[in-house]
Amino acid sequence: MPSREARDPDEAKTLADMEEYGCHILYVLEDDEHPPFAYSVGIEYNFKAPELVVIGLKPELSQTIINEYCRRVRSGERFNVGEQAPGFLGGGFDCQFGAVHPDHYPEYFGWDLWFYNWPVFRILQLIFPTTSGVWPWDAEAGEWFCKRPPLLDQPPLPT
Repeated sequence: MPSREARDPDEAKTLADMEEYGCHILYVLEDDEHPPFAYSVGIEYNFKAPELVVIGLKPELSQTIINEYCRRVRSGERFNVGEQAPGFLGGGFDCQFGAVHPDHYPEYFGWDLWFYNWPVFRILQLIFPTTSGVWPWDAEAGEWFCKRPPLLDQPPLPT
């Protein structure tokens, strides 16, 4: 493990979860600028596969998805940018994996930055369609859905 010593109970919990479960999952509540999101810490270290972020879903579903991803990479399965995969969402929907631009790391992935000591880790974004099968990039996707799970493959827009 990168040389990390827990300085407080939250850091100790993160390290213990990584050792016991293969990763620690953080869920960040919605605020004025971001929808809620969850992300992993430790998958890259433990299984040499990218971390995962899920944006715009409820805590229980986000955590279930990340745990399933961790289970699948632990068993040797690998996922790539642009690839669709079944089994993460109910109802027979596939999801797709997207790239995350490193310029988003400071805003979204503070615990990964702490653990890996800056951006030497990879992270994939799980992208999902609506229940009607519409993807965020489809012409028929509404503005709300396009922004609800923002796609992180491009650098953030200047403010």
